[in-house]
Amino acid sequence: MSDHSHDDHDHDHSHSHGHNHAGGGHSHGDDHLHPRRKEVLNRLSRIIGHLEGVKRMVEDDVDCSDVLIQLSAVRSALNSTGRVVLDDHIRHCLWRAYAQNNLAELQKLSDAIAKFLK
Repeated sequence: MSDHSHDDHDHDHSHSHGHNHAGGGHSHGDDHLHPRRKEVLNRLSRIIGHLEGVKRMVEDDVDCSDVLIQLSAVRSALNSTGRVVLDDHIRHCLWRAYAQNNLAELQKLSDAIAKFLK
């Protein structure tokens, strides 16, 4: 799984309707942009496949050490995917809420970050 820095991508974030697919991004009606949505979905699909493989290992009575190693790999992949979402969250959601002086949204976003970091 390769991590891509945000600087490796050129995105057009302007839009005038509820959905923006420029640069691979996706937005909701509330102007919520997910520029790395496709990357996150691909990562999650790989994680789901990996986790299904770990489940088969348990069903097949594979050595516990091997199962634990694979579970660690799944957890690492989830954490890495979470960092991609967090990066988008900071670069787009927080910046927008700050620019709009939306204190309620800033608090909501801050709470989400705190929960993710637990």
